[in-house]
Amino acid sequence: MVAKKPRSISTSSNKVWWMVFAVVCGATFLTRFYKVLEPDHVCWDETHFGKMASWYINRTFFFDVHPPLGKMLIALSGKLTGYDGTFPFEKPGDKYDSARYQGMRIFCTTLGALIIPLTFLTIWEMTKSLDSTFIGTILLLCDVGFLTLNRYILLDPILLFFMSCSIYGAFKVRSLTDEGYGPFSTRMLAWQIFLGASLACTISVKFVGLFVVLFVGLRTVADLWNVLGDLQKPVSLTIKHLIGRSVTLIFIPALLYVFFFWIHLTVLSKSGNGDGFYSSGFQARLEGNSLHNASAPKLVAYGAQITLKNHRTGGGYLHSHHHLYPAGVGARQQQITTYTHKDENNRWIIKPFDRESVEGVVVVRSGELVRLTHATTGRNLHSHRERAPITAKYMQVTGYGEDGIGDANDVWKIVVSGGKDGEEVQTVRSRLMLIHYLQACVLTTTGKQLPKWGYEQQEVACNPNLRDKNALWNVEDNVFDDLPKVSFEAYASGFVERFLESHAVMFQGNAGLKPKEGEVTSQPWQWPINYRGQFFSGSAHRIYLLGNPVVWWGNLLFLVIFFIIYVVNSVREKRAEAFGTLTQDGKERMLLNAAGWCFVGWALHYVPFWAMGRVLYFHHYFPALVFSSMITGILTEYLLSSVKSYLSPELGRTMYHCVVGVVISTTVYSFYLFSPLAYGMNGPLAHEPNSTMAGLKWLESWEF
Repeated sequence: MVAKKPRSISTSSNKVWWMVFAVVCGATFLTRFYKVLEPDHVCWDETHFGKMASWYINRTFFFDVHPPLGKMLIALSGKLTGYDGTFPFEKPGDKYDSARYQGMRIFCTTLGALIIPLTFLTIWEMTKSLDSTFIGTILLLCDVGFLTLNRYILLDPILLFFMSCSIYGAFKVRSLTDEGYGPFSTRMLAWQIFLGASLACTISVKFVGLFVVLFVGLRTVADLWNVLGDLQKPVSLTIKHLIGRSVTLIFIPALLYVFFFWIHLTVLSKSGNGDGFYSSGFQARLEGNSLHNASAPKLVAYGAQITLKNHRTGGGYLHSHHHLYPAGVGARQQQITTYTHKDENNRWIIKPFDRESVEGVVVVRSGELVRLTHATTGRNLHSHRERAPITAKYMQVTGYGEDGIGDANDVWKIVVSGGKDGEEVQTVRSRLMLIHYLQACVLTTTGKQLPKWGYEQQEVACNPNLRDKNALWNVEDNVFDDLPKVSFEAYASGFVERFLESHAVMFQGNAGLKPKEGEVTSQPWQWPINYRGQFFSGSAHRIYLLGNPVVWWGNLLFLVIFFIIYVVNSVREKRAEAFGTLTQDGKERMLLNAAGWCFVGWALHYVPFWAMGRVLYFHHYFPALVFSSMITGILTEYLLSSVKSYLSPELGRTMYHCVVGVVISTTVYSFYLFSPLAYGMNGPLAHEPNSTMAGLKWLESWEF
């Protein structure tokens, strides 16, 4: 039998609750949609995600380090509001002119705006306290950084929206569990499915959604532990809850996640500039790719013009060009690299090691000695005892000779991995190793990016360790007219293979992200102190992403206060337990419990960044900001209630309302002061004479 929900608020309080919620929603609408279409040019990462929306609309395949859901939703919103996918999104500052960008920006802003009422509902679900709920929500509402991040064509408002749905869903499920709803009751299942779908959507926008998955996992374990600890209920009830949550919070989200990728891979059916990051079998599915509906000889013969693709995840094609290694970087010979895009400079002619050509058709076999001559420049693939440009323990690989004539260091032994000597080399299927005949090293790519002199392509070297797992290659293009051709359809990957390969490429891309020239990056220690912001628009209409310092520094203070309170209360509770006394009433315990879970959420969304080797940006902190703002709201009431208990009732009420009024008015006024950062600044920069923003430059590191 389903337990009835207790009435937690009276009728008059219910009216107050709805009035406060309406005020929050109204203020959210006004602040979020004011000047939402300004500036009417590309801002910051709109250049990336707008371009990707265009590719979805045109069904053009591309590579990105994030899962597809957010970009698909942006593309869908653009398509439904008249955007035709033709605007180039080349660089920030480009005018939209007649492009119908409005729908995509309003869609992202709408999801960003919904985060505020969701936060209100979440704090209420945790505390049942209108004061904590309003203070915590108003902090997020009045943060100009949170406002700025959620008003443009970006993944962040979509990520934060689904994250907020997940947090609200987790605490709604906890409330239903505490109220005694059965694990398979309609209401419980509906909210669990909502929570599971929200989790799937969060991690389908960005992989950092994994942090909220972990948070909900911990919250679910706590719920099950509480059910198991209730000795008035049978153990079978816990098992039923476990089964219900396994289906709704694991199985259904996993299905949804795979389904989003199925849509992604189905829609992006045409060849694009991201093809080269993927295997030959993956590319064979893309319309317009040289491997789609194409045919090539099954076997590789001497004299064939081939391309060699590295088997490393996201590996490129063996590539050369007319440019030489610079002075001081090994021998000053022609550069050899890997390049992830299809290019004429990826083509090589395979020849016997001791002559330029053979009579008739002679198939290349494993164990034979060969030369590879670059088709465009006529230089041979060559290695010698010079250090590789970046990886010093490897040997340099160069292009050497003239018109295919070089020396003995151009000779390589071709080996089919896992095969036997004499085995025929096949197009696509054979995994090949090229072992240098004299130096006894294997041709490999390190995955390291060369400097500008190497056009930021990847380093190719010769590794003395012949077990190098990145030293595997396959023949992709195979041009030879004297052998019968077979269709590449035989090599094309299925959905499961493409799904798994997509993830391998994304993970490697994420790990290898490097800052672009002139790009503003940051370190995790800078985020909570609001050390430096980031320009979204640097033209006459300047937009600068920076947190409201009153909110951010207040949140930082309350994180410290929470830690102190947690330690003090742990000691008090331990001592009280020994004496058999109660230390806190129900409301205080509920507030501290809520603050504790918010602290866990903050830590999960912040601490992992300290261990990440990839490039990091200021906006990575904003999911953690949601939790820290909730902590501040909850602890404000907790501290004021604690102080109030030591005062007379009348004085306590006066003090309480005065402090709450000061907190709210200070927060709102600080929003008013710093709002030009979000809505647009004109005139001189803050450090220049006659600037209207000079008084707001509280830190030298702020650049507005």
